[in-house]
Amino acid sequence: MAARANRMRLEDRTCPLSTTVRQVGEWWTLLILHDAFDGYTRFDQFQESLGISSSMLTTRLKTLVADGLLERRPYQQGPTRYEYVLTDLGRSLRPVLVALAAWGNSRLAAEDRTMVLVDAATGEEVEPVVVDAATGDRLDDSEAYVFTAGPAASGGMLARYGGAGPGVRRDPRQGAVK
Repeated sequence: MAARANRMRLEDRTCPLSTTVRQVGEWWTLLILHDAFDGYTRFDQFQESLGISSSMLTTRLKTLVADGLLERRPYQQGPTRYEYVLTDLGRSLRPVLVALAAWGNSRLAAEDRTMVLVDAATGEEVEPVVVDAATGDRLDDSEAYVFTAGPAASGGMLARYGGAGPGVRRDPRQGAVK
């Protein structure tokens, strides 16, 4: 069963969603990143906050460093101890974590939320949404905004999205270009 779980379709190897989930979609990875955004940098801080085993934390931190999301820096000599600091690439994931938390909170009554996003200056709660940078339009309408094959699309992606390129609207359920 484990071997089957690791198999990927050829199109998934180049799909930006699949590659992102492979990189940061593991439970502990997201929680470590969440703690890093809250200012944690040291192994013992992550371990205490998350209640994660040292072997699992070591593995996840090594992966986050290898993937360029965290940087490992010495902060003490004799013995050498390291801290794990978000890189620019790691910091660029913050909107994703904010959106995931907002989605989770949207399913809860206000009094049941354990964490909310607020404006640091005013303390007012904010509602995160994903918008198009050019127009400011919300992108949560799956009828108005659809995925299409990009310039580097594989055969599988072209088959899935009908070979339509940017600027061509298509219906993903039909596989046909409109």
